[in-house]
Amino acid sequence: MSFYDRLMAETQAARDAFFSIPIVLEAAGNGVDRDLYIAYLTEAYHHVRHTCPLLAHALAHCPKEDRGYRAALLEYLDEEQGHEEWILDDIAHLGGDAEAVRRGDGDWPVRAMVSWVYYAVEFLNPYSMLGMVLVLEGTSVDIASAGADAVRKRLGMVGEERGFSYLTSHGALDKEHIVFFQNLVNTVEGEENRRAIIDTANMVYALWGEMFSKLARNDEKRSERNAA
Repeated sequence: MSFYDRLMAETQAARDAFFSIPIVLEAAGNGVDRDLYIAYLTEAYHHVRHTCPLLAHALAHCPKEDRGYRAALLEYLDEEQGHEEWILDDIAHLGGDAEAVRRGDGDWPVRAMVSWVYYAVEFLNPYSMLGMVLVLEGTSVDIASAGADAVRKRLGMVGEERGFSYLTSHGALDKEHIVFFQNLVNTVEGEENRRAIIDTANMVYALWGEMFSKLARNDEKRSERNAA
């Protein structure tokens, strides 16, 4: 069994739990309203803005002799530059306050997720970063494009690109990244390094899923206030 196959097997339960979250199923199948979509983009911004700093953090802690991993981190860094600005553009086009989002910090699940990966990379193992990559790129491939189409339809914006640049670009881009990721993790040697990737992936699946569940709870409270 390749390490990629083992990684997928040992994160299957966490992945299944994520894809069984009601709001994830609803968003991919039927879309969400404008307020909930902006709330999602807000949380996305607050993890995406840490992508390049986290990659740089992993690079700084990566053993100098591990040229393959260092080269991969540099490639990821080059490709991920500026993606957080796409999200702010989408928010602004949809009528949200992009500058308020920029000044914010995000809700606790995203802050916990990002904080965990910084901690894991620095104090546990620099390969932990690849656990986050697996989750965020893997879920993006599975739901980003479908979710964008469903939200467009729900909002009466079929055919429009503005407001959906982050989702549509990542749905396509991350398909290429997954192949790159698969080849990369299959070169990872050492049980300690491999276990770090698996453990971080399972942690991030749980926290990323809690982010969606928290969005749903917040949206339910908003609906109750509007109905009162």
